[in-house]
Amino acid sequence: MSINMGSIDRMLRAIVVVPAAIVVAIVVGAGSVAGIVLLVVAAIMLMTAVVGFCPLYKLLRIDTCSPHRSTRVHSV
Repeated sequence: MSINMGSIDRMLRAIVVVPAAIVVAIVVGAGSVAGIVLLVVAAIMLMTAVVGFCPLYKLLRIDTCSPHRSTRVHSV
């Protein structure tokens, strides 16, 4: 699995998107359907930011890495 997310993309997900999704989930009710969906989205965003690989980016052939880092393999 090669990294397809740049550092800015990863930081934005971890610092902006994840907390925002969690706050909105709490506001709408964490036990509601919308709240659960938002918490799942937050978890997925956090995991993709941590590992640097986004399956949706792969499907859409998007790569936000710099060219010299996109071929690096990340082992888990």
